Amino acid sequence: MNRFGNPDRNRAVAAWLFATAVIVFLMVVIGGITRLTGSGLSITEWKPIMGAIPPLNDAQWNEAFEKYKQIPQYAQINAGMSLGEFRGIFWWEWLHRLIGRLVGEVFALPLVFFLLCRAAPPRSVFRQWAMPDRLIWRCVVLLALGGLQGLIGWWMVSSGLSERVSVAPERLATHLGLAFVLFAALIWTGLEAWSGQDHGRPPAGWARGAGLLLGLVFLQCLLGALVAGGHAGLVYTDWPLMNGQVLPPADWSLGAGALLHDQALTQFNHRMVAYGLLIAVTVYAFQAWRWRVAEGMGFGAFALAGAIWAQALLGVVTLINAVPVWLGVLHQGGAAVVLALATANLWLVLRAQPRIFMSGPRAMGR
Repeated sequence: MNRFGNPDRNRAVAAWLFATAVIVFLMVVIGGITRLTGSGLSITEWKPIMGAIPPLNDAQWNEAFEKYKQIPQYAQINAGMSLGEFRGIFWWEWLHRLIGRLVGEVFALPLVFFLLCRAAPPRSVFRQWAMPDRLIWRCVVLLALGGLQGLIGWWMVSSGLSERVSVAPERLATHLGLAFVLFAALIWTGLEAWSGQDHGRPPAGWARGAGLLLGLVFLQCLLGALVAGGHAGLVYTDWPLMNGQVLPPADWSLGAGALLHDQALTQFNHRMVAYGLLIAVTVYAFQAWRWRVAEGMGFGAFALAGAIWAQALLGVVTLINAVPVWLGVLHQGGAAVVLALATANLWLVLRAQPRIFMSGPRAMGR
């Protein structure tokens, strides 16, 4: 909690930001279930307010089902589906959208409260809840990005309502990518609110290394979304080769679009970046242990390395089992955990205080 003598931090604000991040994580997990169960196109309209109310009687359920029957997914994949089966996929998509609305309310309402507390008298009990000046613009940007996420979600869904039987992979990657940006930004801003202004002196080169790892993790998340959107994980289910080849024939007639839509190429890219990320994080963790350049850096490095190795192994298991729902959801949730650890690791590095006495060759001036 903010103390009157320390207006630079507010742990109530931090707790609110961390709680919002948890709900975003839940939304990512539910989004994975929605995608893997083929539920994402079951609601064919976007009603930001009235859409929170599900069908309440048989007539409304039949109306929603009839609208679903008009899209290609029903005609080409789910023809003959019963009303009961439709309800099963409808509820997953409705829950996903409901959590999206919940995120908006959980973020917007406390934000207004924390901002209003700034107008309270200096010694008022409400003053201790005031948001630090330097966090205001960040939270306003996060609120705007949350609203944008709702629009992008509908933009994604609309791509599968007329000519496709699923959403466009690049739109899925955009939607999931922005969710991950919000998730990481909430964690970062929460850490800033918890600890106050950054006064660290990051060791030379380590901030770049931690930043590179965070960038690679985020890139890998986007590549995973392209694999999921193109259903490439259902086509090439062997490892370490892909149908017995390093790179199966790709459809290069798509031009640059092959990077987004070709199943062989999207999975190949996802695998290659995974290998590069494993090598990079292993070297990073080893160097952090070897040089011991700052307090706390070793823990962050090893936590991140362990999570990335676990996520890679989980990815292989998910692949060779042809992406069952529970493994696919676990893998998507694992990506969010890795991103959270990469974010926290960079934050720790930027706040690190170099050791006065270091062990290893560098301490001897070598």
